Amino acid sequence: MANFNFNKVIIGGRLTADPELKTTSSGISVTTFSVAVNRKYQAKNAEDTQADFFNVTAWRQTAEFVTRYFHKASSICVVGTLQNRSWVDNNNVKQYRTEIVADEVFFVDAKNENPYAAQSAPAFSGAGAQPYVPDNYGAPTYTNANAGGEAPKFEEINDDELPF
Repeated sequence: MANFNFNKVIIGGRLTADPELKTTSSGISVTTFSVAVNRKYQAKNAEDTQADFFNVTAWRQTAEFVTRYFHKASSICVVGTLQNRSWVDNNNVKQYRTEIVADEVFFVDAKNENPYAAQSAPAFSGAGAQPYVPDNYGAPTYTNANAGGEAPKFEEINDDELPF
């Protein structure tokens, strides 16, 4: 059997608290937050729900994005990987933590659709606060080369010539 390694997690739920942006000593942005995900299960004679809580860590631009645009009770979709960490605490006891390291974060609610928005703090505030604009990561820019109003000309292809 081939060596098969795969680690991908997708969760969708609500933030349990406002994420707080921190910076490492080397200047890298990081935030940790918890996402509550409801899980249905069969109780004695009825269906019931219970919340599972997942710890998530986001780095760099993803961390900045989360702290600017998400707040307590915001719906969020996180795509990432599971990671196990261990350390020895001040009492010389080994501690363990399993968390999701976010690779991608997505909005779930439409703007102003969050029913808990009145209860939660704004994503960012203060005089002179600037909205977060992510880097373009070298994405190509597209221009309309055919701005003259003509429809683009496409080559006709005979289906019989296709290899499939």
